[in-house]
Amino acid sequence: MAAALALAERGRGRTAPNPNVGCVIVKDARVVGRGWTQAGGRPHAEALALEQAGEAARGATVYVTLEPCAHLSERGPACADLLVAAKPERVVIALTDPDERTNGQGVARLRTVGIVVATGVLATEARRSMAGFLTRRRFGRPHVTLKLATSLDGMIARADGESRWITGDAARAHVHLERSRHEAILVGRGTWESDRPRLDVRLAGLEGRSPRRFVLSSARHPREGGDRLTETSALDSSDPRFRGDDAVRGERRVDGIASPRDIASLPADHLFVEGGARTAAAFLSADLVDRLLLYRAPILIGAGRSALGEIGLASLAEAHGRWRRVDARMLGNDALEVYERARD
Repeated sequence: MAAALALAERGRGRTAPNPNVGCVIVKDARVVGRGWTQAGGRPHAEALALEQAGEAARGATVYVTLEPCAHLSERGPACADLLVAAKPERVVIALTDPDERTNGQGVARLRTVGIVVATGVLATEARRSMAGFLTRRRFGRPHVTLKLATSLDGMIARADGESRWITGDAARAHVHLERSRHEAILVGRGTWESDRPRLDVRLAGLEGRSPRRFVLSSARHPREGGDRLTETSALDSSDPRFRGDDAVRGERRVDGIASPRDIASLPADHLFVEGGARTAAAFLSADLVDRLLLYRAPILIGAGRSALGEIGLASLAEAHGRWRRVDARMLGNDALEVYERARD
């Protein structure tokens, strides 16, 4: 199952509105088939793994990170039906599918024909892997990751605004990897106008996985006559305020939203929020951050610009119990800690 989850990560940020699923087929202690959901959501992981396994799938064990779909689709056959036809001996599933068209029906269909089914294997890891799909199903919005890169004393810049660079090369490369795993990336208007960030992926081999870019701004847009908020109005390179070598280069558009709540309408299941401090605080105040990446450099800045503004806590007690650390590692001289929002 761990191998299937690793395969599923290859599709993260590219399969919406379908989940990123991984599948491994094992027979006689040998992997005979493997697959992961492809860009755009099809083919499904099981279909690819079964195609690779061929006749070897008969009597094998199938490991899949999500319950095989049981509903008909114009885009392809139901994976539960493909498995029934392939006749494996056993199917091991991490999570049941919350989609009402499948929920439990895929498992039932397999068991009806005598296939042994086990569920709940590495379920926590599978929920983390498919967080975008599950968050969209539960809350009707993307799964939000907030990135903060700070000094040891919690600063993101000197008092004069100088911020390049807080962290080193390894940490910045990791940020680019994270960008590649999200369909959308967002910064505040102040960060966009002052830094002109490219917000793309500049890792060899992953350049084609740059996310779609968004700006958070409540300013009025001149194309609309100045009479309404930007929301989804295009802020592209023909707008003189958004020109520059590191701004939009004509072929890539930047869109605007007026409030963190507007993320529900974004065409993405994974949103990467990079700053600045007001934008980070706005998302935290709205309780819309699901995952926090905290990069800390071994430097002290002193009087500088804090990583966060007011986040709406009424008391110190409210700050406790909200976050749980799920990972920690060194990236060169910088430390990375990963936290998840503790929710019911």
